[in-house]
Amino acid sequence: MFTNWAILLTLALCLTARAQTPLHIARIEKIPDQFVGGEILKVVYKRLNIPIELVDRPAKRALMESSAGVLDGEVQRNIHVESQYPTLKIVRPAINYIEPSVFSAKYQFEIKAWDDIKDYSIGIVRGVGTSEDGTKGMKTVYTANNLEQLMIMLSENRMDVAVSDAFSGMVAIKKLGLENKIRLLTPPLQRTEIYHFLNEKHKDLIPKVEQVIRSMQASGELEKLRKQIIEKYLSQADAQPSSPELSH
Repeated sequence: MFTNWAILLTLALCLTARAQTPLHIARIEKIPDQFVGGEILKVVYKRLNIPIELVDRPAKRALMESSAGVLDGEVQRNIHVESQYPTLKIVRPAINYIEPSVFSAKYQFEIKAWDDIKDYSIGIVRGVGTSEDGTKGMKTVYTANNLEQLMIMLSENRMDVAVSDAFSGMVAIKKLGLENKIRLLTPPLQRTEIYHFLNEKHKDLIPKVEQVIRSMQASGELEKLRKQIIEKYLSQADAQPSSPELSH
C-alpha cells in the first residue's frame, strides 16, 4: 500500500513539475518589433495558463536552436520559415506585421519596390528572413549581427542604404542618437504579416494557441494590444538602452 502511494505521489510531483516548465521561445535580440511580438505572446499564453520564457538570440542562431528543438519555438517570423525549416510549425493567424523599409544617411529618394535599391550597397541584419529574401541576388549586400550595429555602420557611410522594419529601425536610431544622420525613406517596401512558430514537438498545442489568437483578432484586441505595446516601448526608448519589460 505504501509503495503504491509513493509511486502515485512521485507521478503527481513529476506531472506538476512538468506542467510548470515554461516554453522557451526564441526572440531575435535587439529588434524592437520582436519585443512587441513577445509581449503579445505573453498575453496569448497567459490565457492558456502556459508559462513562457523569451530567450534572446541572434537571428540565425535562434532558428538553429528552435528548429533543432533546443528552444521550443520562435516569437515571430515570416511565412517562408515554414518551408525553410520543416521542424518549425506555423501558428495562424499572424500575431503581428512589419513594414520593411529603407534607411539612408546619404540619399533621399522615393521607394516603389525592392528593385529601387538593387544598384546601391545595402545593409541588412543577418538571419532576418524578410530582408534576406528581398535583397536576394542583389550585387552588394552587407550583413550586421544586430540592428544597432547595422545603424552604426550606416551612419559611418559603410553602405548606401539599410533595410529594417520601419518601427524597429526608428527605435534603434532614436536610442543611438542618430536622428540627425539617418533618414527613413518612404513609402515602405511592403507590409508583411509575421507568424508565431512552434517546434514540431509541440504540434498538439498549436490548435489551442490558434484559437486564442483568432479570438483576439476577431474582437480587435490583438491590434489594440499591439498599438499599446508600441506606444509604451517608444515612451521608454530614451530612458532604457535595452528593451523595457512591460506589464499588462
